[in-house]
Amino acid sequence: MDLQQRINAFVKLGEFLSQFSQKAIEKNQPVAFNDLFFDGFKHQIKLAQEHNGWFTQENVLFSIDGWSKQLTNSTINEWLSKYHFNTENLKTIAIIMAGNIPLVGFHDFLSVLISGQKVLVKQSSNDKHLLPYLAKYLEHVEPEFKGRIVFTEEKLENFDAVIATGSDNTARYFEYYFKDKPSIIRKNRNSIAVLSGGETSEELKALSEDIFRYYGLGCRNVSKLFVPHNYNFDSFFKAMYDWNPIIHQAKYANNYDYNKAVYLMSEFDMLENGFLMIKEDESFSSPIATVFYETYSSKEELLNVLEAKKDKIQCIVGNGVNESEVKFGQTQLPNLWDYADDVDTISFSLTIC
Repeated sequence: MDLQQRINAFVKLGEFLSQFSQKAIEKNQPVAFNDLFFDGFKHQIKLAQEHNGWFTQENVLFSIDGWSKQLTNSTINEWLSKYHFNTENLKTIAIIMAGNIPLVGFHDFLSVLISGQKVLVKQSSNDKHLLPYLAKYLEHVEPEFKGRIVFTEEKLENFDAVIATGSDNTARYFEYYFKDKPSIIRKNRNSIAVLSGGETSEELKALSEDIFRYYGLGCRNVSKLFVPHNYNFDSFFKAMYDWNPIIHQAKYANNYDYNKAVYLMSEFDMLENGFLMIKEDESFSSPIATVFYETYSSKEELLNVLEAKKDKIQCIVGNGVNESEVKFGQTQLPNLWDYADDVDTISFSLTIC
């Protein structure tokens, strides 16, 4: 199977996924193998929601819609244009996936397969319904994928390299267990936003998407703000208001009530608006329904802090912070070339050949 065959297969997968958007789930008859897979995937979406209370239909469809927009012929070719592919010596790359947001491991899965390698997937129990079904679709579109995609719930065996995503604690285990294998080991990271006080209401409303999408559970969600000394949060809270219905989601509300009680009993200073709390804290990883913040007095001071803490940061949202910043509202809409932790999984997959 050559590169073009692999690209064509993922483009067809993108066409299939385009039927499942937040606006509507609507069957498009010309899509390949639709009669076999359309209704079944609707059922998998339902199962994903029933199995994981954080995977609402809105969030599952947001993820699917995002991937459908990336899996186009032009975008995939733009992504792959800088690489040289050689698939004469097939290797098996194991992927240990997180389960914090829907299809969170799809980019690793895509990178390994598009590189021409075999993939051995160990999924999180929190996100186990969607990807195996999409893998079956790929195998129908391109039969040569059969035998190159394996899912397991058992101990990983017979693989040549590994990509593992987990917490700081599990990363230590991964580093020891996979010390003799080429590996990418991902630890805890969070995203931040840098505010100057001069943001427009539109920018702050866009920031609310970065904070609340997936209930803040993704590493690309903004969990911390850096603001100037004496920053007035009134405009910030006003811009967050459109997300107030989130408090009616039981799991989110329970976390909000619990964390608020902890803060009050501990007599921590915090601001809140009934569905979001703001607390000054040096940590990057904030609890659900909470955003931490720190203040800065100069851009130079800020950049020094960000450089010192870069291993904790996934994305920086802002306007004029640095060259790699992400625009407001775009953290959960990454491009194919926006690699987690800035580690190029395509190059990794090709290097182990």
